[in-house]
Amino acid sequence: MPHKSDEMDGGDRVLRATSAGIDFLRRSAPGEAVVFLHGIGSRGESFLPLVPHLHPDLDLIFWNAPGYAGSAPLAEDWPTEDAYAAALLRFLDALGIDRALLVGHSLGTLIAARFAAGHRARLSGLVLSECAAGYGIPVGSELPEKSRARIDALQALGGVEFARTRAPKLVHEADTAPDAVAAVETAMAAVTLPGYGQAVRMLSSGRLSESLASVTIPTTFVWAEGDTVTPEDQTLAALEARRSAGGPAPHYLQIPAAGHAVYLQQPEAFANIVTGALAASASGETA
Repeated sequence: MPHKSDEMDGGDRVLRATSAGIDFLRRSAPGEAVVFLHGIGSRGESFLPLVPHLHPDLDLIFWNAPGYAGSAPLAEDWPTEDAYAAALLRFLDALGIDRALLVGHSLGTLIAARFAAGHRARLSGLVLSECAAGYGIPVGSELPEKSRARIDALQALGGVEFARTRAPKLVHEADTAPDAVAAVETAMAAVTLPGYGQAVRMLSSGRLSESLASVTIPTTFVWAEGDTVTPEDQTLAALEARRSAGGPAPHYLQIPAAGHAVYLQQPEAFANIVTGALAASASGETA
């Protein structure tokens, strides 16, 4: 059973808890569960702006990935998507959630897709936003330069300075969106090792399209038109891999005036897509 430790601010009752070693936020409600998986430099709290725009009957769960916030890191120095998917399965089992809509953002798309590939019956559908394709290198090999630079920068700069230099890149027209930049910076400043290093290595060996090639549940892909972190072609390649698997045709939606942190810059638009995906999954179609 989860242990409730505190209540977040705001009109919606969102509580922090821990279950199966995972720290998470939850707005409990009697309706369908929607589970949100954050990106590599983020955390569960980053999704909270969505809460006022989602139906009050939805059971909203925002996990902190292994090694993030209060979540225990994984045992492996170089975990694969399978290790994160297994952690997610233990988490859902511990909460007694038999079926959910899974929403993955960036790194979270790798976890969501691998979970869907192995546990189709546990999901009503997928929403994959700003897809992280993964570099597809063998586990244990030399890290790609971009991956090594991420870990080196966090070690050299510390979380606060690391976040200050990187956060504006995740926000469209950052100079005009100080609140979004501040929210991204706050979340990113909290990342620590070994969790961040494990996530970087998982990204390095990840293969999103390989996972999606066996996924046939209703899937909605989202890309923010101002995203300069994960190019559109990564999401389109993931879309084609999912389409090749069969099942309900996947859908592709763009959100204007937003960068990589799309759910922070355009929370209402993002929440509307989640709502549409719920309706679509109920009918077996796409949003």
